[in-house]
Amino acid sequence: MTYVIAEPCVDLLDKACVEECPVDCIYEGERMLYIHPDECVDCGACEPVCPVEAIYYEDDVPDEWKEYYNANVDFFVELGSPGGASKVGKQHFDHPLVAALPPQSHDE
Repeated sequence: MTYVIAEPCVDLLDKACVEECPVDCIYEGERMLYIHPDECVDCGACEPVCPVEAIYYEDDVPDEWKEYYNANVDFFVELGSPGGASKVGKQHFDHPLVAALPPQSHDE
C-alpha cells in the first residue's frame, strides 16, 4: 500500500509534503508531484500538510480521482527507483493523464 497524489495538486506544486517526507519519495513532475509506490513507507507524514488535500491513502482515494493511483505508479516506469527524489530533481514530464488536463486554477 502507498499514498497517492491526486488532481488537486496539478499546477499547484506546494511541496510542503516534500519537506515532511522522511524517505524523499515525492518526485516533482512538470505540473504535479508524484509519490513513488516502492519507496513510500506509508508513514502518512505528507497527508496532513497538503494545503489542498490532494494526498490520500491508496484505499481512500475518492472515486473521481481513482485513476491517479495508476498515474503515480506509471510516472516511474522510465524513471525507475532512483532511491530519492532529491537525487534526480524535477522531471520535465508528467503522466499523460496530467499532461492532458487544461491549466488548473487554484484561486480561493
